[in-house]
Amino acid sequence: MDFNESVTKINLARGFAAECQAGARYQFMSKMALKDNQKFLSDTMKTLAKNEMAHAKLFYDYIIEKGSSKNIAIEAGYPFESPELKTSLLGESMIELSEAKNIYPSFAKIAQDEGFTDIAKSFEMVARVEETHHKILKYLGNLYKSHTMYKRNKPTKWKCSNCGFVEIAKESYKTCPLCHLEQGYVIINLEDTDEAKC
Repeated sequence: MDFNESVTKINLARGFAAECQAGARYQFMSKMALKDNQKFLSDTMKTLAKNEMAHAKLFYDYIIEKGSSKNIAIEAGYPFESPELKTSLLGESMIELSEAKNIYPSFAKIAQDEGFTDIAKSFEMVARVEETHHKILKYLGNLYKSHTMYKRNKPTKWKCSNCGFVEIAKESYKTCPLCHLEQGYVIINLEDTDEAKC
């Protein structure tokens, strides 16, 4: 099939737009986390933003590589979430889940049916990353909303992201005993729970 006549071309453009917007939203959320003195959460959001922009670049490169550098008209809905961090984390997790389970798998099937196997595989791989993003955002969103970001039911390893000091306790220290930075610098182990396993 001619790429310029394909639905895959439109889906790549839609994916590009969505990933760029997610990258921007995650950067906004990173700044919101910093305002709440949540340095680790801010850094996590920056990493997710970087992932989304890498997906956008992949889709952009396919469009250019396959021969279409003209304007591509697309129509799609794009989310505008609450500016409140505790609700936007959970809202974004649901967007990521939809991309992982519905949007990118359907884009992959269309690309496969149209003969673009390489693009289909990329859509499938991006879907797996988006599922991981869903788990991370859901886990952090629930912790943030319930004010248990730095509390656990069992002893947990708490590590300062600045100096590396480690302590095992049910609750993280409020200020690092070594470098004296605030609790927001403590690393939250995203592998600790089944919900966040990546």
